[in-house]
Parts: sequence; structure tokens; C-alpha cells
Amino acid sequence: MGRERPPGKPAEGPPLPVIDRALTYSEQEVLRLKRFDQMSEGELEATRRLLQDFDWRIAERPTRRLQPARAGAALDLRRSFRRALKHQGEFVRLAWRERKTKPRPLVVLADVSGSMERYARMLLHFLHAFAQAQTRQGLRTVEAFAFGTRLTRITRPMKRRSVDAALLEVGRLVKDWSGGTRIGGSLHEFNRTWAKRVLGRGAVVLLISDGWDQGEPELLAFETERLQKSCHRLIWLNPLLGTPGYQPLTRGLVAALPFVDDFLPVHNLYSLEQLARALESLPERGGPRRSGLAKAPA
Repeated sequence: MGRERPPGKPAEGPPLPVIDRALTYSEQEVLRLKRFDQMSEGELEATRRLLQDFDWRIAERPTRRLQPARAGAALDLRRSFRRALKHQGEFVRLAWRERKTKPRPLVVLADVSGSMERYARMLLHFLHAFAQAQTRQGLRTVEAFAFGTRLTRITRPMKRRSVDAALLEVGRLVKDWSGGTRIGGSLHEFNRTWAKRVLGRGAVVLLISDGWDQGEPELLAFETERLQKSCHRLIWLNPLLGTPGYQPLTRGLVAALPFVDDFLPVHNLYSLEQLARALESLPERGGPRRSGLAKAPA
């Protein structure tokens, strides 16, 4: 299979047809369930347009700051005393406080190696749509990285309003697009250089990869465990998981999966919708987490 051109490079051949944004309900249903790697160029373009209309949100986390509330676990003594002064010192109505909440930061590590070439472009569109949705909500909570044989930070391009301009800049930044895969080495670089900067405040990490790793599985297992312990929740998104009969049997996945909190498919529009719901309903306390002592897939 030939190497895919990085995003943003000019395509050869006739221009793609313009897709009508107003798709019928049946057309949308077909696109929702069709695999990304089986879509035509026209269907991929229509799917990218649908992604821009997604309402992307992520679960909120409690902060240390308190705010006034109608009821709560914390009594606001200062406001309660001020109210009592209006009633000759009688505590007619107590004042309460509750913790403020903020959306959790989201950190995305996207595999753009050769084995992911059929999915990488669409997943970058998903990442751009999520980042833009956060911007519309007045938030700056998305950090993005691409990796093949090395790690590249692509947060700034994903914040550009134009998806074409964003992908063009990603294509210039990522030098190992559609090359080999060293997941363990890339995670090592992230844990060493970026983890302390971007994993604070209960961050959620999305690791997007098919798991085909050319490195040592022991390194991948060690760095995955290290990453899991540094974030609120580690979610591995695998496009192959939506393939009938697929089993995660590669050495890298067998080593890493015991340290992954959620292992989810990301092969069509429906799976992205399910991911959106999962991100919006994450448990506040993190929920049960896998341990390295858990049995790996046979």
C-alpha cells in the first residue's frame, strides 16, 4: 500500500464534488454506520461536515472554590450571619455553598503511522471539531499530540478556525506521517516532557491507535501504566475494534490493556457519537480502574 500524503498537501486528479450539507435522514443513517475506511471521498467529506455540528462536551470536575447555592454540604456562615442581622439575630434562613465545577481538560494522543492512514485524517477532523466546540464555549481545555515514531504537539493548529488551515499546518509539523509506529517511545516522551504540564486538574486522555507497535511491549506497558496513574481516566480508542471478529492480540496491546480504563471503537460516526456521550458522563471520582494484575486478553 502506498504512503498517504500528509494532510494539507495538494491532491492530484480532478476536484472533489461539492457535498450538499442538507443530507436526508436516511443518508445520515447510512453515514453514521459506515466504516471510515469504506467511505468514498464524497462520503468522507459529508461526514466531516456532520462532525462540525456535533455538540461536544466533557464531564465537569469539582474545584476548590465555593459558590453560593440553595442547598449544599457547606454552611456559609458569613452570609448566614448577615441574613440574621435583618431579623434581630434570628437565623430564619441559612446560606449554603457548594463547589464550583469546570470541564475536565482533554488530552489526545493520535497515532498517524502507516497502519492508521485510513483513519488518521478523519480522526484529526474529529479532534478539530472538538477543539472548536470547546472554543465556542469559551474553554481552552484541549491538548493534542500526534505520533508515529516520535511525538509532535499539534495543539495550536487544532485551535485554528479553518479545518483546512489546521490540517495544512499539521502536515508541516508532523515529519513522521504515515511512517512507523513506536507507541511506547512516544508515550515515554510525553510522560517525560509534557505530562506535568497538561495532565493537571483531572485530565482525561484519549489514546487513538490500532496498537501495531514496533517497540518493546515492556516499554509500552510501563509507560501506559505511568500515564494512567497521572490522569483521571485513560481511554484507548481503536478503529479495528469495530471489525467483526477482531481480537486485541498484538504484543503491544496485550501488554498495555491492563492499564487502560476504557477500550472503545472509533471506526464510524456512530462510535464517535458514543464517545461523545461517554465523555459527557464520566464518573466524578474516576470509577473502577484496571490494574496491572488484571488478566490480559488471551
